[in-house]
Amino acid sequence: MARRRSKKKRTKGFRVRFLELKGKLKEKRSKRVILHKSFKRSFREDYHRDLDVPGMMYHIMASFRMIFKNWKLFLPLLVIVVGLNALFIGIMNESNYVQFRDIVDQTSEEVAGGDIGSVAKAGLLLISTFSSGGLSGESSEASTVFGVLIFLIIWLTTIFLLRHLLAGHKVKLRDGLYNAMTPLISSFIVFVVAVIQCIPIFILIIVYSAAVQTEFLATPFYALLFFIFAALMIMMSGYLLSSSLMAFVAVSAPGMYPFRALNVASDLMAGRRIRFILRLVTLMITLAIMWVVVMLPLILFDMWMKQFEWTEGIPFVPICLTAMTCFSAMYITTYLYMYYRWMLKN
Repeated sequence: MARRRSKKKRTKGFRVRFLELKGKLKEKRSKRVILHKSFKRSFREDYHRDLDVPGMMYHIMASFRMIFKNWKLFLPLLVIVVGLNALFIGIMNESNYVQFRDIVDQTSEEVAGGDIGSVAKAGLLLISTFSSGGLSGESSEASTVFGVLIFLIIWLTTIFLLRHLLAGHKVKLRDGLYNAMTPLISSFIVFVVAVIQCIPIFILIIVYSAAVQTEFLATPFYALLFFIFAALMIMMSGYLLSSSLMAFVAVSAPGMYPFRALNVASDLMAGRRIRFILRLVTLMITLAIMWVVVMLPLILFDMWMKQFEWTEGIPFVPICLTAMTCFSAMYITTYLYMYYRWMLKN
């Protein structure tokens, strides 16, 4: 009898604790933004959420204005991260760049008889250098780790400076470099979650490589099936990564835990993912135009400067490529952080 009573007490205690835990989870879930429910039809009135943010052109120019207006903070940061990149990762060797240049000259001679203009040569040189991964030195696991760390330094330091600048505080770069690294572990956890969310894309890459080797895509019907499969995998990862990208910004807030940041970002992005993806497309187009406008004149200047023998060993273009890469990371951070701040006001 005593054993039965004790067993009933344990069972009752387990049920009470289970119901308490269930109530807490339900309470937390009730605070989340849930626009869709399983096995129920979703109407546009249910999931449509207004988002009062400035237009895309204003967003682009405001991000540039924020950086250039506070150039005394961001220019030293750019110099520091370029130096760290050259020290721990390395920049593209000048001999490799000269090899790229010779290949472009040889191709222009064979294809067009040397009639390709200097601007076209500079464009081909920029595309070949960037697409071949020649922005840095020797690629290794250590350089990849250092590259991720340098990107996190740019990301967290830029957000720290922007947060204080938008709040009207006087901030120094030293404060950003010393204090911005606090959420490094939390940011790394969000990064791991984002990598897990990229698994559908990794599966797609593996399946595509296998399909190419086995000539699976040669049949039109199988190619259509693969196209549908690829679209579903990309949509799945894009849906998940859209909120994780905002979580990278949210996790930089003081006292913010990584999974709490993921929940906050998911609530902000609910019903707004398509508009956010359009902003990302605009960002990519802006970066492409910026690279063309900045790097083409620099490559043309390097081609003119290399006419003098004493300038042959100067890695002018590799340094400019590294600086543009770091500046692009700063601009992406500013662009996303300003959009995050605007979303918080809605």
